[in-house]
Amino acid sequence: MVFKRMLGAFGVGGPSVDTVLSNPNAYPGGVVSGQVNLTGGSHDVEIEHITLGLVTRMEVEGGDGEGTATGEFHRVTVSGPLRLAEGQHLSVPFQLELPWETPITAVYGQPLHGMVMGVRTEVSIARAVDKGDLDTLHVNPLPVQQRILDGFAQLGFGFKGADLEYGQIAGLPQTLPFYQEIEYFAAPQYAHAVNEVELTFVTTPYTVEVILEFDKRGGMFSGGHDSFGRYTVDHASADSIDWTQQVDAWVRQAVEHRQSHGGYGAPAYGHSGHGYHHDEHHGGHGSGMGGVAMGVAGGLAAGYVAGEVIDEVFEDDEEEESED
Repeated sequence: MVFKRMLGAFGVGGPSVDTVLSNPNAYPGGVVSGQVNLTGGSHDVEIEHITLGLVTRMEVEGGDGEGTATGEFHRVTVSGPLRLAEGQHLSVPFQLELPWETPITAVYGQPLHGMVMGVRTEVSIARAVDKGDLDTLHVNPLPVQQRILDGFAQLGFGFKGADLEYGQIAGLPQTLPFYQEIEYFAAPQYAHAVNEVELTFVTTPYTVEVILEFDKRGGMFSGGHDSFGRYTVDHASADSIDWTQQVDAWVRQAVEHRQSHGGYGAPAYGHSGHGYHHDEHHGGHGSGMGGVAMGVAGGLAAGYVAGEVIDEVFEDDEEEESED
């Protein structure tokens, strides 16, 4: 995707920028490469820096309820000071390493409904910063993540949607200010006890924490309260486990546990990187996902803007691409 946009912050006659990704498909923990192509305007300029940032949209809870915010969650400077002469063409290559926790936005080449992400180019000249270009990025699942998603699909769970929730999950090695929830309608064989299941991955270079939130039907699980499960899997286990059987075991375990104990909000912890085992952990409202710290000072996180802005930018970029 190529963008041909004058840097609006620098006025008429300023430089323009084209940001080109070598491949718009990426993976958590992977590297996105490409180049920032600059074209000088009607006069020489001194560029202070060129920075790339990952931009996405998330749900934020504040004093007035839940709203949508968008903004940058990871940034890398790809160029320091440089001079761009009048009419000069200059190409700046880059490599942008994605955080391991980068959320999934596409599965089997198809966009994941509810998710949007892009690489934004920021150019600074004489303390004026232009954040013009936004290039859509498709983040695909890592192998073990894909196997787990396949397991849910093969069991008959129906994909509902996905979003990002601003906040932290207690006890997990999160580095980003949000976590992703992939939502499913219950498969028929669990529909008597489960309405929906929300799947969250918190990924590190070695493992993936799998968090499951089960929305229970009322009258069977303490009036329909949610319950939670947490499991640790190794990246290396992607091809060594029957993931359909494993996902089935996770769900059945949660259903059977809540039926026998009648509790809610208490997560079940386990590890399935080399085989499978389950270690009970009892907690109250503050355990597991219930311990998520939500809320943003001033209503929205610093650096985030109204949710419709990112949609407008992506729509503008798609229109420009169709015209090229």
